[in-house]
Amino acid sequence: MLSIVRGGRQLTRFIPSLGAAAVQPTTYSSTTSAMSGEKFGIPERYLGSEKSVWVEYIQLALEHNPLNLGQGFPDFAPPEYVTKAIADIAQGDNVLLHQYTRGFGHPRLVNALAKLYSRLIGRQLNPLTEVIVTAGAYEALFATILGHTHPGDEVIVIEPFFDCYVPMVKAGQGVPRFIALKPKKTNGVISSADWVLDPDELASLFNAKTKAIILNTPHNPLGKVFSRSELEMIADLCKKWNVLCVADEVYEWLVYKPNEHIRIATLPGMWERTITIGSAGKTFSVTGWKMGWAYGPAGLIRNLQMVHQNCVYTCSTILQEAVAQGFELELERLGRPESYFTSLAEELLSKRDFMASFLSDVGMVPTIPEGGYFMVADWTALTSKVRLEEETDRNKDYRFTKWMTKNVKLQGIPPSAFYSPEHSHLGEDYVRYCFIKKDENLKKAAEILKKWKESS
Repeated sequence: MLSIVRGGRQLTRFIPSLGAAAVQPTTYSSTTSAMSGEKFGIPERYLGSEKSVWVEYIQLALEHNPLNLGQGFPDFAPPEYVTKAIADIAQGDNVLLHQYTRGFGHPRLVNALAKLYSRLIGRQLNPLTEVIVTAGAYEALFATILGHTHPGDEVIVIEPFFDCYVPMVKAGQGVPRFIALKPKKTNGVISSADWVLDPDELASLFNAKTKAIILNTPHNPLGKVFSRSELEMIADLCKKWNVLCVADEVYEWLVYKPNEHIRIATLPGMWERTITIGSAGKTFSVTGWKMGWAYGPAGLIRNLQMVHQNCVYTCSTILQEAVAQGFELELERLGRPESYFTSLAEELLSKRDFMASFLSDVGMVPTIPEGGYFMVADWTALTSKVRLEEETDRNKDYRFTKWMTKNVKLQGIPPSAFYSPEHSHLGEDYVRYCFIKKDENLKKAAEILKKWKESS
């Protein structure tokens, strides 16, 4: 625990290695209450976004110490070449790598990104005008949405969604319009491909006020990999109404055969209206590095540059250099078995199937993801085994996941957090688990659930 006295108040920070015992409430002086009136309240554009499922569930995990399958990050080491690169750079002779670099992206990295995506999309990218490096894909989304949203613009958001989309749209004084992926009725195994958009409902959302649609493929949390026909349906509407497509493709390499990730920017007429977002954290399993990027036509990327230069301005030079070296290596072996972009998905396939098996064994009904590293499962067959009345949340999935965290010591995330308030009931029957974890921890999760089922 680290205590700092600043401006008459004591701030207490949590140091992960010290565990939950290190967490103490933050205390404030009377100065804080004097500043808490309407004049210093949260700006209206952020009202309704105060609650964060991540803040709440990280705190819950600290208090109850469950096996945490909620947060989406690996608990094993990233590829050695990226960790070795950062160590070599830090100890190397190029002292300028410890200083500021080009604001819109370290030259070595934007050149590597341009070379990679030029191959993947069949179009020669200009590294200086058509690629930008950001503080994680999170900032790439922020810069894209804030850089293109005018007051009153409508942005179509597909549910369930990554929960930062809506606060960002509102911060830009835009109006989110929602449409939910819904599962088709099936007999037996449910695939993420069975979660679909209603074409008529989607078409009805497009109008003269529509500025953008946010497309996440491979999808978090469902793992859906949008098919060519689904992408063409979205593309046709974007072209008809002159709408920007924000393609969140951070899980682009995590696709399970025989599924194929199709970049919507490669479809006819879509390059000029698409901004595609990527993530070093997902690509190289280094989520804590917070390194992302976006690519697209220069006229669209310019708007991101304006937000970026007036926000963070530039990103870590050393991290960008290390990521660039990682891409340079992978470019040499792209498509080959030894490529990390190939091997990670193959490694995760057995983890995915194992999780689906042990969730099914206890009575849940998992949706088998085509991509990504999350799995949603219908838990309602276990209703009689949990005491939902012990929790006070409005949504059942919050009550289920909190009760399981406290009593079974296994934590998942409530998917209703990824829906608009009016549609949150669509997520209540599900729980989201993450399977990019060590085999030993997945086996431990299976044992926890098995013992719970037998005891109850």
